[in-house]
Amino acid sequence: MCTLEKRGDLFFLTLTGDDEHRLSLTLIDSLLSALSQAKSQATRGSVLITTAHGKFFSNGFDLGWAQAAGSASAALARLSQMVAAFKPVVAALLSLPMPTVAAVQGHAAAAGFLLALSHDYFLMRRDRGVLYMSEVDLGLPFPDYFTAAFLAKIGSVSGRRDVMLRGMKLKGDEAVKLGIVESAHDSAESTVEAAVRLGEQLAKRKWNGDVYAEIRKSLYPELCGVVGVGVATPKAKL
Repeated sequence: MCTLEKRGDLFFLTLTGDDEHRLSLTLIDSLLSALSQAKSQATRGSVLITTAHGKFFSNGFDLGWAQAAGSASAALARLSQMVAAFKPVVAALLSLPMPTVAAVQGHAAAAGFLLALSHDYFLMRRDRGVLYMSEVDLGLPFPDYFTAAFLAKIGSVSGRRDVMLRGMKLKGDEAVKLGIVESAHDSAESTVEAAVRLGEQLAKRKWNGDVYAEIRKSLYPELCGVVGVGVATPKAKL
């Protein structure tokens, strides 16, 4: 489902396999476990890099499992389970005491898009893969924390409109222009390599992780409120 590997100061969280990395309850639980492990092992200079194998970063929630419930009401109940289960993943990324980098090597849709957006830095390949919020095309409303995250993370009003109300599929260079993505790269390999370079640059700063996390949370107070993350004032250590 996913693995966590530590190489020096860098943690690599990888969605494994060549499938769509649908965010099932099992994968969500695996992500939470990996993030908890990274948090417990964090030191000054730690950085998290999240990536995936195959042509998908993540294609969102496991809608196949939801639709297999047998009725519309049962399908919505299963979807609601996944929506509720994924909220702590966003909360965990907001609270993680280290910089976070998403190296998106393929398609990222719906909750998969949000997974990437929940990182501090978002890198993407330009030659293949799109960002896509499919809810408007599927006739599904956005969960409250999805909306809060896009309001917090995408500064362009027209960009948010095109992503959320138009269901626009964005390639890497388009996403860079809208300020969603930090940089676009020519292949999956070069995307990960750029993420590692960035991670190494950030690791050299040897920041206090608890202070870093509190500053991050203070930047997104409304999102933190929706996902249930409190903002504290850590004691400074000079």
